[in-house]
Amino acid sequence: DSDMHTLGFSFRPWSDPKAIADGPAILQYLKDTAAEYGIDEKIQYGTKVVGASWSTPDAQWTVDVEDTATGEHRQLTCGFLFSCTGYYKYDQGYTPEFAGRDSFKGQIVHPQHWPEDLDYAGKRVVVIGSGATAVTLVPAMAPEAEQVTMLQRTPTYIMTLPGTDPLAKGLSKVLPEKAALPVVRWKNILQQLLFFSFAQRYPKQARGLIRKLTMKQLPKDYPVDTHFNPPYNPWDQRLCAVPDGDLFRALRKGNADIVTDHIERFDETGIQLKSGHHLDADIIITATGLDLLILGGLELKVDGEVVNFADRMAYKGVMLEGVPNYAFTIGYTNSSWTLKADMTSNFVGRLLKHMADKGYKQVVPVGDPTAERRPLLDFGAGYVERVRESLPRQGNEFPWTVKQNYVIDRKMFKRSVDDGVLAFSSPTPVAGTEKAAEPATA
Repeated sequence: DSDMHTLGFSFRPWSDPKAIADGPAILQYLKDTAAEYGIDEKIQYGTKVVGASWSTPDAQWTVDVEDTATGEHRQLTCGFLFSCTGYYKYDQGYTPEFAGRDSFKGQIVHPQHWPEDLDYAGKRVVVIGSGATAVTLVPAMAPEAEQVTMLQRTPTYIMTLPGTDPLAKGLSKVLPEKAALPVVRWKNILQQLLFFSFAQRYPKQARGLIRKLTMKQLPKDYPVDTHFNPPYNPWDQRLCAVPDGDLFRALRKGNADIVTDHIERFDETGIQLKSGHHLDADIIITATGLDLLILGGLELKVDGEVVNFADRMAYKGVMLEGVPNYAFTIGYTNSSWTLKADMTSNFVGRLLKHMADKGYKQVVPVGDPTAERRPLLDFGAGYVERVRESLPRQGNEFPWTVKQNYVIDRKMFKRSVDDGVLAFSSPTPVAGTEKAAEPATA
């Protein structure tokens, strides 16, 4: 649900004509980028981080890791720890409890565990969900399946984006790639930001605009207010993007449809709905979302004390109050994740350089204990609501606020790292406290 000109890295712009890319294309872009900069040679695969403990006397993290193949545990040490762990559980997705699930005679698949050999040709498929995964799967499966039904409890705002960016196509004819791609990236950044700001300030008008654009792409007399009229305002939850209107095209052709209803139970042949209708199915896809996992489930300790994330404020959305030499990456909820990740990484690089230049071994954000504390993510998505109370907090004043605005953040991250909020020091080692551990190589 992001265009690749903003999802791609700023230091290696996306150059493929396809602006909304598929999974294999994105993966290849990541592999090529890692190889170009030598990152692929520094990655330790098959390694799970279990926990990390900071020692102030040693100014050092001891990181406990597990070999996922053998189960063997070992320790790494590092002077600075940077979590780039994403935001959800990779080993399992979120699936509600469905009554009668075990009675269904067909196949049930969660997209996070998609079988490579899944055969849906000529079969009736029900996709449960209305988010980015569901609106991607329906048009992708419709050409081969007998029928694909998207079963949603609550509609989502869905907008069409061009699969190929017209500005990128035009500029490529008159400008060299190096000059054209940053222009396209900034156009998309500002376009996203302006529409988000418009939707937040004028929700009624934004709702009307999206409805009008949706109606243009649906068959005449289609029940748009049943299937495309969410009970919340635009951008209270993330909008879904469909490349070149492929979802609407599948609906027009008739081999895909949408049902808005509640599930009563699964049975042998499909899903019984609370309205009394029944959906026959050979395959049920539970595109019901993800489970958010903050900082990869990592347990942090500072001088033997476990860090409760919910008790800590986030400094610039990058570091944790009272936790030395530690940073993490949280992207945007209203734009491409990479935009914030790029700035976060650049900030950490500048911070490390400042510490090296000045001879500091430790840096820690110092917060005001009397400051007002708010949820880190002010976002209505179910996966956020389910874990909101376990997330770090944000304050009500700079630099403890978390903005969903690339332009504001870009200005903030350009400020000096020595801002009076970060406390720099060089603790004196205590004799006999050094830990024997393997130095981290990356």
